[in-house]
Amino acid sequence: MESAARAHGSKMGSSRGGSTRAFWLKQLHQWHWISSALCLVAMLLFAVTGVTLNHAGQIEAKTQTVHRHGELPGPLLRAVSGNDERKGVALPDGVADWIDGALGIDVAGRVADWSSDEIYVSMPRPGGDAWLSIDRASGKVEYERSTRGVIAYLNDLHKGRHAGAAWAWFIDVFALACVTFSVTGLLLLKMHAAQRGATWPLVAFGLVLPLLLALIFIH
Repeated sequence: MESAARAHGSKMGSSRGGSTRAFWLKQLHQWHWISSALCLVAMLLFAVTGVTLNHAGQIEAKTQTVHRHGELPGPLLRAVSGNDERKGVALPDGVADWIDGALGIDVAGRVADWSSDEIYVSMPRPGGDAWLSIDRASGKVEYERSTRGVIAYLNDLHKGRHAGAAWAWFIDVFALACVTFSVTGLLLLKMHAAQRGATWPLVAFGLVLPLLLALIFIH
């Protein structure tokens, strides 16, 4: 009777252990595939741009430049004339609306640097740059935009350079999805390691290789 009870208890413990393992396997698989689905396309983008950034000096980028010119009408010129100096002050709404309508350039809400002779608006963007200046005496408006191609654009997205707050939030969410993907993958490796003898040697190799490269070749 005693041995039968022990055997029964052992079977019950084994059953509980098996159900717990099955529960966690199901949860890990679920979070693993959800996080992989969320970050799949972005991970490919960041992996490819990691290569293009690493070889940026070997990838030729042809810069294309656009120039536009205009002249503020009298009433609007009076709104920007003067010789006072200001930093980080947006253009008056009327001036911004005229520039948008006449030159097709959206400067609404953008901060500008006002010097005694000109107003300068810097408009950097991924893969290029742009600026607009207004002569405060004559009202002459000059605009220049340069672009360096698709690869430069994607490289700047990789770095989050001049991409705005929405893209910065996206990178944070994408990074969190990657962490979830990696951690759940590691836990799944742990749960399957007994049946796959090469698991931990490969994980250790993935850890040691970059450390050795950094210690030996980076000074």
